[in-house]
Amino acid sequence: MSSPTISRSTTVIFFFFLGLITNAQAADFHVKRYGARANGNSDDSQAIMKAWKDACMSTKPSKVVIPGGRYVVDSMKFQGPCMAPIHVQVEGRLQAPTNIKKMRSDDTWIAFQYINGLTLSGSGTFDGRGSLAWKQNECASSGKCSSLPISLRFFSLNNSLIKDITSTDSKFFHMNVHNCRNVTLQNINIDAPGDSPNTDGIHIGGSSGVTIRNARIKTGDDCVSIGDGSQQINVEKVTCGPGHGISIGSLGKYKNEKPVSGVTVRNCTISNTMFGVRIKTWPDSTKGIATNMQFEGIVMNNVGTPILIDQQYCPYGLCKHQIPSRVKISNVGFKNIRGTSTAQVALKLVCSRGYPCKNVKLSNINLKYSGTNGTAISECSNVKPALSGRVVPPACTRAFAA
Repeated sequence: MSSPTISRSTTVIFFFFLGLITNAQAADFHVKRYGARANGNSDDSQAIMKAWKDACMSTKPSKVVIPGGRYVVDSMKFQGPCMAPIHVQVEGRLQAPTNIKKMRSDDTWIAFQYINGLTLSGSGTFDGRGSLAWKQNECASSGKCSSLPISLRFFSLNNSLIKDITSTDSKFFHMNVHNCRNVTLQNINIDAPGDSPNTDGIHIGGSSGVTIRNARIKTGDDCVSIGDGSQQINVEKVTCGPGHGISIGSLGKYKNEKPVSGVTVRNCTISNTMFGVRIKTWPDSTKGIATNMQFEGIVMNNVGTPILIDQQYCPYGLCKHQIPSRVKISNVGFKNIRGTSTAQVALKLVCSRGYPCKNVKLSNINLKYSGTNGTAISECSNVKPALSGRVVPPACTRAFAA
């Protein structure tokens, strides 16, 4: 069942009144009053959690204040429901344990969950200290990544705002947004080396009415990835790179995946990444739907493959390629996309032979190959895109056996 569409005007009005409520007569809960030392050595987890519990029980809008300093913290869950709108203001640097075995949760460092009306803000940093964990990453060799913790998990949040914060050097994904409704992530900074494995910047799944706006993401995997069950997702003014670009998927790996619908990616700049904008599904996949997806106003700077539909996605080489993907892709638009490609195949649309892509449109595309082996070309299979305006390279000039 599709989730209800949340209008942008409703979102704006909600956050306006949430700001008024939060700033008026808010009760402050300073973590240092609860014993946090912020000295970079002591474990401040319990002090922060005590401040949170008191703030969450407040019957009037409240604020948990984490001032400047270095806070070493173990796994923490900021859990609701709370009695009133609540604001967590982070100005210090929260530091994760370097040894993943010391973390009490198998999959999350810090979680915010079951909260209506959360604001998370501040100039502070969530430091995942992931360099040792990257060396232990076995995703590529085994396909198993469950032992690695996500830095920030946002689960079952409604009518919430995350802004101005920084996530650095996560052990696995930086941020995971799941089962959320009407959530905005604004002015977010994400930073990890380009060779840090599986450090997706922001992953969204099972959520509706999510907006990412004005984010600067440098990481070792997708800057933004959008998984199954995502509806009415807006990604705007994201600066991405290094990384793997902005992706929908991968889709079709698990049973009973829910449709992806209503995704818009616009006015973004992608630089020095492996891919630009792409839709990826597994071969021999479960049945699925991905529809109404628009990519518009994207600047590509030295991007491997700027435009890609890949229905043979198989990063670890353990797939049955002879069985086509069962994910139906339809109503896709690529418009006003320009820049340079480091691969000669700058535009690649590899759709499923079992379920060819439907209603794919290319409009005003201008991609130039920055190498020396000729000019940019395109490859296509199982798709007949509609063209408008100038399309460079000429679309689908070369067949690709899929």
